[in-house]
Amino acid sequence: MFSSLQLRFCMKYLPTQIVKTSSLCLAFSLTFLAADAWADAPDAGKSASAVGIAKEKPSKGPSVKVDEGYMVPYTMTIPGTDLTIDMVPVPGGSFLLGSPEDEEDRGEAEGPQIKVNVDPMWVAKNEINWAQYKEFMSLYNVFKEFEREGIRPVDDSNKADAITAPTQLYEPSFTYEYGERPEQAAVTMTQYAAQQFTKWLSRITGEQYRLPTEAEWEYAARGGKATAFSWGDSADDIDDYAWYYDNADEGQEAVGTKKPNPFGLHDMHGNVAEWTVNQYTEDGYESFADKAPLNAIDVVKWPETSSPCVVRGGSWEMDPEELRSAARLGSDDVEWKDSDPNFPKSPWWLTDYPSRGIGFRLFRSYKPLDKETITKFWDSTSGEVQLDVESRVMEGRGGYGLVDEKLPEVIKTMKEKQ
Repeated sequence: MFSSLQLRFCMKYLPTQIVKTSSLCLAFSLTFLAADAWADAPDAGKSASAVGIAKEKPSKGPSVKVDEGYMVPYTMTIPGTDLTIDMVPVPGGSFLLGSPEDEEDRGEAEGPQIKVNVDPMWVAKNEINWAQYKEFMSLYNVFKEFEREGIRPVDDSNKADAITAPTQLYEPSFTYEYGERPEQAAVTMTQYAAQQFTKWLSRITGEQYRLPTEAEWEYAARGGKATAFSWGDSADDIDDYAWYYDNADEGQEAVGTKKPNPFGLHDMHGNVAEWTVNQYTEDGYESFADKAPLNAIDVVKWPETSSPCVVRGGSWEMDPEELRSAARLGSDDVEWKDSDPNFPKSPWWLTDYPSRGIGFRLFRSYKPLDKETITKFWDSTSGEVQLDVESRVMEGRGGYGLVDEKLPEVIKTMKEKQ
């Protein structure tokens, strides 16, 4: 009658006597059934969107030759706001994922090196900052107001088009300890929260924004170089390119204040480390070694648990060796959420070191991904995370909201009436 995930939810969060009756469990199970009925993804298919495509090669600036013309930089304005995000075209190519065995400070989980093919893509010039992320955070109160007023109700028929927004911070002093200025990178969100941000932005713009796979992130960070850092093997020049432990005297700095890498991307090393969609594995890329070369979009172990998941790039609180292009960090929900008093722990926020140095940036494929693939990027594939989200929503400590291109105008109209 129930899937294993539905039964696990009932056994984990409902009293035994309620589970035995199964009637309430059946009602809860409908939520999970709806999660399988994913909505059509924006631009899903083989054709590229016109956004970021020029018919002729520009006289200056980066560009990437593609079938439709040239991929070029573009600035996306978040609908309903004056906030912008700059996207930079990154050419496709092949590279060796991971670090060679003779690289100084190499970690065991950084190999074996495998050949990976990467398709052209756009990558955000900077990490997502607080101005942008707080717009997403504001949706929590919006969705609660929708729920009270019966506006855009979410049910089994449309839940695939919905997201959850981060709950209000229980104790903001940790998250904002080193500032919450608009130009600073947003931090302490979970991988799931970052995914929901990308789904929100995708559905209100009609373009596919997402987190990167680990292979895509490393390719973008290297900037075409096979060296330990995008500028070379030595950390001698690190002060020019990265905020890290020795030079971030005042804590976290604004995004984009150091030199970019060869692809024109800032802060791929340091400032804040960045989420990917991959589950962390102690054996590195061993499971992909006999399948190489693979496309970067396929070098993914989709998360089955909330942690460990892969964070890349190192932060302003870390040492140079942790900022190398191939360096990997596995998240740890037990330690990174230790101060969270809630049960279950928040699916949206982290509360402990090193999470105040954890953020993310946007990626967008040249050719939009098919529906099945893009939905894995937008929502957690971890049953554990799904259980925690549903538990919080059912207790009233979270909620769903429909997200589409009409949402910004509906929010504007609601605020004008208040």
